[in-house]
Amino acid sequence: MAKKTAASAKSKTGGTSKKPKAGSVEKKPADPERRALAAELQSLIPELDSPGLAFLVNQAKIHLYNMQVDELNKAREAANAAGESSGSAAVKSRAGGKAAAAEMKILGTDSGSSYYLHYGNNSVMFSRNELIHLVKIANGKGTDSEIRERLYNWFERERKDVFATVPMKDKFDSRLKTLAALIKNNFKLRK
Repeated sequence: MAKKTAASAKSKTGGTSKKPKAGSVEKKPADPERRALAAELQSLIPELDSPGLAFLVNQAKIHLYNMQVDELNKAREAANAAGESSGSAAVKSRAGGKAAAAEMKILGTDSGSSYYLHYGNNSVMFSRNELIHLVKIANGKGTDSEIRERLYNWFERERKDVFATVPMKDKFDSRLKTLAALIKNNFKLRK
């Protein structure tokens, strides 16, 4: 009977598998232990009441968050280990004309689903789609000041939290110029 259900589901979708929802994490290849645990969990679901299911969903969200934190910590450790190697996407910045030792870097996670902009001791996360948008702006047509203005406007409209990480006074701020150069020099769009 399970084969019949799977076959009918396949015929309803035209024989293609569903694409993952936007924002979903790409699943790792299932090893035998993972498959067995998933099957056991799935077999227990019909026996659970709503509070039990709510508890499991909450625990899963907490575990996923912890996994993301671990990934971020690994990326920071790798950045610290790399230092100022030529292979890292890092640029020294001069804040407000003063010789500030703040370093600006953009580091991606192992999965490539998110990127972190590090400035000094602060960092802010961008999704892959947000970074693609920033790369399009940084590599767009126009003068440096036009590109900086578009970046600044995008941050002001979409991600005001960036200003807490990289305090940019206005579109003429030297840190914005540094960020535009960092993005342009280290990320290219595939055609």
